[in-house]
Amino acid sequence: MYLQELELTNYRNYETLTIPFENKVNVILGENAQGKTNLMESIYVLAMAKSHRTANDKELIRWDADYAKIKGRIHKTHDSFPLELTISKKGKKAKYNHIEQKKLSQYIGNMNVVMFAPEDLNLVKGSPQVRRRFIDMEIGQISPVYLYDVSQFQKILQQRNHYLKQLQMKKQTDRTMLDVLTEQFIENAVKIVKRRFEFIRLLEEWAGPIHHMISRGLETLEILYKPSLDVSEELNWSKMIKMYENKFAEIWEREIDRGVTMIGPHRDDLAFIVNGRDVHTFGSQGQQRTAALSVKLAEIELIYSEIKEYPILLLDDVLSELDDFRQSHLLNAIQGRVQTFVTTTSVDGIDHQTLREASMYTVKSGKIVG
Repeated sequence: MYLQELELTNYRNYETLTIPFENKVNVILGENAQGKTNLMESIYVLAMAKSHRTANDKELIRWDADYAKIKGRIHKTHDSFPLELTISKKGKKAKYNHIEQKKLSQYIGNMNVVMFAPEDLNLVKGSPQVRRRFIDMEIGQISPVYLYDVSQFQKILQQRNHYLKQLQMKKQTDRTMLDVLTEQFIENAVKIVKRRFEFIRLLEEWAGPIHHMISRGLETLEILYKPSLDVSEELNWSKMIKMYENKFAEIWEREIDRGVTMIGPHRDDLAFIVNGRDVHTFGSQGQQRTAALSVKLAEIELIYSEIKEYPILLLDDVLSELDDFRQSHLLNAIQGRVQTFVTTTSVDGIDHQTLREASMYTVKSGKIVG
């Protein structure tokens, strides 16, 4: 799949922009603070209906405007269609093929992207929240029903936490309502945990060989899902539900004391194990970068294996963060297969055929020049 054309209206520092792209590597050049990362971000937002840089959608709207609009035409092997996302102070409106989608979960997945930015190195060394968000966004691209399940889970989690607070402050005394919320919570939690286990197993199958190659055969990578309750992928549905029920029956008093839900998908984590050691704690910066790069390249292959289309790759200011060997491996992996957008201040010093054949665009003050 590839993005044929992008149109921006009132998006960050872009008043208007219409730009065609080719199905190859497209390099966005520019000094800092001119808008190249904003352009890259807009492609991500068009696909995912949210930014990878901010949780506040209002920041995406040009400072003197009421709304921002992103439009794109997507080309797939057997299809071509427009996507449109409008962001205003009232919320978001998403259109697929000119038809407004009632739920964002129905919209996401029509255009698949893999983003690799310097902050993605935090996937390995950052907080569990970063890794949970990564899992949810990636599964959501290939399984829209998963996004719906996650949003339902978040609502129940909020309700349950609110009720625990009420019990903690003695504003409520009835345990029955907590039991009802716990039952709903467990049902949704097990759906999510089972899907995450499956996804991580597939991701590891792709990432392991890639990591072995990038590390010149010196390292093995394992990716482990670490649930907050000691459940495993092998457990069937009813056994997993039973384990959650038993645990909640054991800890309900402590949960009321604290006023929060103590176990569940919102407390789970990932571990990246290189040669038997957790890279988060014991890995060098080079090992952390190799693990992050392996995971991103694995995502491309995993998405292709699921939907039979390559996703669009977004490399935001990341080439300068990688040494020559990792740069070459990344560029060799995408050459001729994946439409790629690269932002950088300069391509000087990067000698690779993929970039020599790339389309070049220069951004200055929210405009494409030259």
